[in-house]
Amino acid sequence: MTLLSIVIPAYNELATAEKLLRRVAEAELPAGMDREIVVVDDGSTDGTRDLLRRLEQKADPPFRYIEHEENQGKGAALRTGFAQTRGDVVLVQDADLEYDPTDYMVLLQPIVDDLADVVYGSRFLGGPHRVLFFWHYLGNRALTTLSNMFTDLNLSDMETCYKVFRGDLLRSMKLRSNRFGIEPELTAKIAKMEVRIYEVPISYHGRTYAEGKKIGWKDGVSAIWAILRYNLLP
Repeated sequence: MTLLSIVIPAYNELATAEKLLRRVAEAELPAGMDREIVVVDDGSTDGTRDLLRRLEQKADPPFRYIEHEENQGKGAALRTGFAQTRGDVVLVQDADLEYDPTDYMVLLQPIVDDLADVVYGSRFLGGPHRVLFFWHYLGNRALTTLSNMFTDLNLSDMETCYKVFRGDLLRSMKLRSNRFGIEPELTAKIAKMEVRIYEVPISYHGRTYAEGKKIGWKDGVSAIWAILRYNLLP
């Protein structure tokens, strides 16, 4: 039996966390694969923490729940979650509903078929997606292009949430980023390894800021610094 670890960082996602966890628990997996779910609350203040505590008591299948006392950022939450994984394969899942767990089958298939060690789910390879912000789209493409220039990869979506890794590979990395710099850091570090990387198309259901979207232009500036730091500095 192959074990899939699904790591879910959560910060102020009261409106979506319960539905997301239900979808994760019900998502179809390849034959012979079981799941463990690791949820990290990153200092939520909107009631998400109390909700997750209640859900932990009755979840089926159960999930492992960890709390950060204060908000530290997505990267810090992922690093905490990664350290708790036991899976042969590790998948990152945001706690909002922008990324759909029904895509797990397509994300996992290249690893199941022993074609890949790392899989990125790309929002820009033709999957269905909600039409939203042009400047966000342009910013994502610019950051991916800049990252590709340093890593010599031809990714179409470096900033995607959906990243899947062989567990031993991921747990061998020494990650440092606390916030959204975790995406370019992961990409820079796998680019320096002799690993097989695949991209697959995924659906994307983006949110407006009124609906809870959190990333902004300052995160884009931080991402540029992270690309430079993790590709150029030791």
